[in-house]
Amino acid sequence: MISPARFVTSLALALSLMCVAPRPAHAGYDTLKRSLGNLFFAPFDLILSPVVAGKTVYTHLRDIEDTKAVRIAYTVPGYFWITAVQAASAGIRAATGCLEILPGIVLLPFPGTEMTPLFDPVEKADALVDFPNPAVNVKFGVDYTSPPS
Repeated sequence: MISPARFVTSLALALSLMCVAPRPAHAGYDTLKRSLGNLFFAPFDLILSPVVAGKTVYTHLRDIEDTKAVRIAYTVPGYFWITAVQAASAGIRAATGCLEILPGIVLLPFPGTEMTPLFDPVEKADALVDFPNPAVNVKFGVDYTSPPS
């Protein structure tokens, strides 16, 4: 015999699962293209992390009006912090490329469908190299820490 507390808990769980509409998984060539771009160019993001961090620190020091003391104190720790964030973001980009490749392959025969990006800063942010291509978008050296312009 099932206890009343377990029955109520099971019923609540079943009702909550029935009320949640499943999100459709759509993929097409755009998803596969994005996945391959993430897999191909995430290592370049990792290699260029110190360069992008230096550019970001320089841009922020130039554009944000802080006191001279803050500008001096921010430069060195900010550079290393942003380098670490850039490197970690490159790792996340590679992981999302791995996660998106299977839906991109399996659902390739369904034209006109697309899955939303799992890691969209790659789509929105500025990059050192950004060349849209019909096969795979060539975009690396992405600045993950600055807002998109």
